[in-house]
Amino acid sequence: MKKTSKISKIIWCIVRRTLLLVLTAVILFITGIVMLINHIFTGPFPEARKVLVMSLEEASATKWIAPLFIGEEAVYNIIHHPEKNLFIEESTNTELIHIDLSGSISGVSDEWKNAEDGIRIDHISGDTYKGYVMLIRDPSRVYLATSSETFSKEIPGKRITKVIKEEKASAAINAGAFFDNGTSSPEVGSVPEGLTVSKGKIVWEEGDAPVGKQTAFVGFTYDNKLIVSQNIKPENIEQMKIRDGCSFGPILVVNGAINEGAYNGNSGFNPRTAIGQRADGAVIFLCVDGRQPNSLGATYKDLIDIMVEYGAVNACNLDGGSSTVMLQRNKTTGEVKMINSYSLLQEEPRKMPTFFMVK
Repeated sequence: MKKTSKISKIIWCIVRRTLLLVLTAVILFITGIVMLINHIFTGPFPEARKVLVMSLEEASATKWIAPLFIGEEAVYNIIHHPEKNLFIEESTNTELIHIDLSGSISGVSDEWKNAEDGIRIDHISGDTYKGYVMLIRDPSRVYLATSSETFSKEIPGKRITKVIKEEKASAAINAGAFFDNGTSSPEVGSVPEGLTVSKGKIVWEEGDAPVGKQTAFVGFTYDNKLIVSQNIKPENIEQMKIRDGCSFGPILVVNGAINEGAYNGNSGFNPRTAIGQRADGAVIFLCVDGRQPNSLGATYKDLIDIMVEYGAVNACNLDGGSSTVMLQRNKTTGEVKMINSYSLLQEEPRKMPTFFMVK
């Protein structure tokens, strides 16, 4: 009995010391992270401070962190940097788009040779990110799908993995802004924010996409040409013959010119989704992974550089962060495959109300 008691004491002593060691390591790790963040916020590196602030502010769950270190006013001044508003609104010149399914305008006649179902995917990378560009040859196949025919905060949004199956679509990415109060409420992802059009019908008009003065509308006309604008209102939809579109922003490229405000303004490293169109009509889906050890994420500047490299005449940023997702269906087997990678904190896609899909 004494021997058993002695063994128990030894085991308990080992467990206690192990737990103490683990707790000490955790405390030291957290302290180190806090000190590092504080050094970035208050140290002599203003550019690093801007990137960190924007990275945190662009995510709904981490907006509270930056004000804790540098205060609300300093955060406000970084977010509302003057260079962000340099963009001068222009009307999209749809005459710059000449839809040509032969590929002759792009100058690469065989680029679709091995593209299954008229869809090509390229893996891309930069200094801080890895991601994917999906090119859709025929723009008439791209449309805005919705989680519900009648939006309401009482009707939860749907995961893109479910909607792509319901729509029997070939490919999909996440689309516009949606209600998100930073909680785990079932209302998050239920309704869009800002003007939303699906299959020729205005399905939502309320709210503004949460990207400040760079809020924009991006969508397709019945001529299958992508338009981007900061001034479109519900009464313009029929006049401009818009069939599908949603709200977010900022605009990245318009009429072949980059948005200098977004290019030179402050933005953080985050997962990103964007949509664009080339001069030959081919649609560009862009998804950049982020918040991962091998891919911190991209800035607006990175997105613009990628869109320009791929020949975008018009392009716009879509909802990003934990919403960023790209899917493709195997034409032969019918299996739906996840193309990009989730954040380490995610197990499955978020529930959302809108999605750009390929028929």
